[in-house]
Amino acid sequence: MRFTSLVVELIRARPRLVVWIVVLAQAAIWLLVPLILYGSPPGDLATVLAFGREYQVGTDMGPPLSFWLADIAFRAVGDHMFGVYLLAQVCAVATFIVFYHLARAIVGGPQAVLAVLLSMTVVVFSSPSVEFGPLILARPLWALLLLHSWQLIGQNRRSAWFAWSIDCGLLLLTTPAAIGMILLVAGFALATARGRRTLMSVDPLYALLVIVVLALPYLIWLIRADVMALPPLPAIAGLGARATRWGVVLGGLIVAMVAVVLLAILNSGWFARGPEDAPIIYRPPVGPLAQQFVYFFAFAPAIIGSFVAGLFNFDRVFGGAGVVLLMSGLAVVVATGDLVHLRRQRLLRTVWALAVAGPGLAAIAAALFLPWTSTTEAPTSLPAVAMGRFFDDSYERRTNQRLRAVAGDPQLASLIALDGRRPHLLLDASPQRTPWLSIAKFNQTGGVVVWRAQDTAGTPPPEIAQRFPGIVPEVPRAFDRLVNGRLPVLRIGWAIVRPKG
Repeated sequence: MRFTSLVVELIRARPRLVVWIVVLAQAAIWLLVPLILYGSPPGDLATVLAFGREYQVGTDMGPPLSFWLADIAFRAVGDHMFGVYLLAQVCAVATFIVFYHLARAIVGGPQAVLAVLLSMTVVVFSSPSVEFGPLILARPLWALLLLHSWQLIGQNRRSAWFAWSIDCGLLLLTTPAAIGMILLVAGFALATARGRRTLMSVDPLYALLVIVVLALPYLIWLIRADVMALPPLPAIAGLGARATRWGVVLGGLIVAMVAVVLLAILNSGWFARGPEDAPIIYRPPVGPLAQQFVYFFAFAPAIIGSFVAGLFNFDRVFGGAGVVLLMSGLAVVVATGDLVHLRRQRLLRTVWALAVAGPGLAAIAAALFLPWTSTTEAPTSLPAVAMGRFFDDSYERRTNQRLRAVAGDPQLASLIALDGRRPHLLLDASPQRTPWLSIAKFNQTGGVVVWRAQDTAGTPPPEIAQRFPGIVPEVPRAFDRLVNGRLPVLRIGWAIVRPKG
């Protein structure tokens, strides 16, 4: 008698419910981990909030939409990081729900669940969705763009043109990679007969008009700021190093697929000792156009994004790993065939759960145990709330005014800028990055300059003393991290620049 687990029956009968359960569970993990264990925001999130607080149309960090949304979410919950972490998880949930609708339109509901489960292992492993910013916001917009592109090309739904144009406009306001994403969609449309027929109407002209209207403020800023030029191309002698860089970035994307490869091997019949009556997940046949669509957007973004990263020596794949690898799970499902046999179900569930929860467990271990085994400081261990409160209170007691700006060490200054009164951030080492505040204006309106103290006197580093001549260092302030471990206490040197007039 065939035994079919409850999970398989749910996938067959209630695929949408299964998707919501797993997606919300994953979002809950990444909402609780930073709230409980992070004393300060991860990565560049504090800088994102400092830039978003100014509501600039454009900065050197990219288009403005993600910065604005981060600041709105931060303010909406009383200047607490909960709002930003929640916004990041809303983006994660929206990404996979939209991706499920796209996969369901191609392979049907049950196999769409499998595609979501596989893509989750890749996206979560390659880039956990905590550090809200352009790369996180681009994921649901990219999923929406793919969904509406398939509705236009594969389903001939002309009503999707308006939504498609909104997706493009919002992407242009989110990430510098948006033009490349849109060109990929346009290239696929031009390369297929159905796509060319879709473009032979007036609808694309109206869509282009909507895109221009949405992105016009940022386009005007790009022209006025004179930053539309591409990064410099490498010299001939440096092409070998750039090719190596391309291979490293592409190899990192392949490593991110290790969980999908492992699940495929464990589910194969290669190691079966005898005939097995495994449950089957069925789908209607997938047409050639749908296969081309899936394979193109599973491989082209990763290859082109890694090539651009190697050519211009970027730190990560252009567009973000969560974007370029989103379609990988659907590509595996399409390649498997119309009938997917689920063998070794218990083992598959265990491996999938470990792949999804693994990054969360690693974050917990890094926060609790890394300080005891290493002298490397975890960036999320700094007590941002205590730092902001101390320097705000100290400045107000000394000057009888609220703290208006903070400068000095970029990491410390951006964390202090998260204080409830939201002082402005000045990156004094590169003031062109913070055009809302110059060093001269900082000296006029006053503020706090901070740095990592190297002695008990709190002597400022030479470069800070040069940029702020005449500052008198105060007694360094010591702060405890969540877990100090073998690390010394965090000692911050600081000085007050009193307002003039």
